Amino acid sequence: MERKSGHIINLSSVLRQEEAMSGTNIRVTNVSPGAVNSELLETTTDQESKSGLDEFYKIAIDADSIALAIAFAIEQPSDVAINEMIIRPTVQVG
Repeated sequence: MERKSGHIINLSSVLRQEEAMSGTNIRVTNVSPGAVNSELLETTTDQESKSGLDEFYKIAIDADSIALAIAFAIEQPSDVAINEMIIRPTVQVG
């Protein structure tokens, strides 16, 4: 904020709106990922939930896909803000 520039990558929140109203040139990109291969399935202990997650995550995309999308937002010129990205597998419904 002191430098009046920067870029915040935020996973699903309203931070972008709050920062936009502050008058700084800090860009905020909200990333809303769908099914992404992660450690979530390994850390879920509730068997009922895990069963549903196992099925849902059969279509999951690699985390590298999310990283590439974030890199795209960061690489834009300073006068361009990619405000929101919804990234999910092509076959994911909803």
